[in-house]
Amino acid sequence: MTAALPRLNRASRPAGKAPVRIVHLGLGAFHRSHQAWYTQHAGDAGEWGIASFTGRRPDAADVLARQDGLFTVVERSDADDSFEVVGSIVEAVVGANVGRLVELVAAPQTAMVTLTITEAAYGPGADDVPLLVSGQEPKTPLGRLVLGLAARKDADAGPLAVVSCDNLSDNGNVARDGVLGIAREFDGGLAAWIEANVSFVSTSVDRITPRTTADDVALVSEKCGYRDDAAVVTEPFRNWVLSGDFPAGRPRWEDAGAVFVDDIEPYENRKLWLLNGAHSILAYAGQLRGHSTVAEALADPVCLQAVEDFWDEASRHLDGDELGIPDYREALLERFGNSRIAHHLAQIAVDASTKLRMRAVPVLRAEREAGRTGEAAARMIAVWAAYVETNAGLQDPRASEVEQANQLSGLDRIAALVSLLDAGLARDSEVVTLIHRLGQAFAAQAQPVAVSGNPT
Repeated sequence: MTAALPRLNRASRPAGKAPVRIVHLGLGAFHRSHQAWYTQHAGDAGEWGIASFTGRRPDAADVLARQDGLFTVVERSDADDSFEVVGSIVEAVVGANVGRLVELVAAPQTAMVTLTITEAAYGPGADDVPLLVSGQEPKTPLGRLVLGLAARKDADAGPLAVVSCDNLSDNGNVARDGVLGIAREFDGGLAAWIEANVSFVSTSVDRITPRTTADDVALVSEKCGYRDDAAVVTEPFRNWVLSGDFPAGRPRWEDAGAVFVDDIEPYENRKLWLLNGAHSILAYAGQLRGHSTVAEALADPVCLQAVEDFWDEASRHLDGDELGIPDYREALLERFGNSRIAHHLAQIAVDASTKLRMRAVPVLRAEREAGRTGEAAARMIAVWAAYVETNAGLQDPRASEVEQANQLSGLDRIAALVSLLDAGLARDSEVVTLIHRLGQAFAAQAQPVAVSGNPT
């Protein structure tokens, strides 16, 4: 029945396509539910089209290209679903098409490059430098961006903004350091031009967007009367806070609720610690106790208590009434408890050595500097350590080092794992002993339990 339905196509674009003025790296579900959604809802959306490039796999670009860039956003609350066709992506391109990326970054009408390339992609790009020097195509997103910026410099196409939308503290400066690190090794003149002409905008992004399932695609067909293989399912909540300059202009994202601030750090920390930190606790503690989704884990009193304890610690280091911490915590409990959003813990659990460095370590350090143990933040590390001990092969940029640590035992194993997050903490015997004790205590109660009200 689904196969006989018409595919979502350009006939659904009554106003036609906007010109490409935004280049995006990392075409995935979150980008479609967040930046693309905000751009569609900007008051001047007709002036701002997005050309989106895939990361590791070409699938998303292939599907979207067949649909003229169109896709459906399904907003899923605890009560019902709503459906909206989003058309702000006007070109979907396979990431391996570096030539098209360079062409678009160098185009004078391009005003910005946005990024959702995952936290792990901001690491050193030294391997790209010899490729750039020899005239070959770089392999990493930042290396490809440097190649595009070199072409923009040569074309004298003017300034632009780079906007990181990944879950990194101070992500704009992290992106800046990554881009300039590659550029300086490749071409000192290019690095100087980037410093003078490219702004790096920091952001805090927030919208839970789990993987789309075959059932979700079938639901769109049933409710909307067309086939959409690029549909995304997301929660009604959304938040975007940005800080920085846009020398070539930007969409009126504030019309869709985006907030522009001078100091983004408090908002970043609120998101990284309260939302993302809770996700990490639930990802490892929840799976150890036999759960598969955020909603299931949150319904488990043991997991919920671990989250609440961590929030208590983190909240002590989040100052400012404008952050609305009590309301934010209440909203998170409601969002996490949305059982109709199947946010899988296995999806959250990947890349732990990068994520925990930003989610657990700052709170643990702050607590200990204040003379407290930091037990709740240490527990986040402890449940990760317990999880990787029995779940080998978890995707992580330092997976080989995790595997080496797992060859050790007791305090030595914990110290080796903590060293992947923070070398100083790994040398603190009190911290290592605390994490080891907490891991043992959790393991003793980590048998799967039946939780009343879990979704099936």
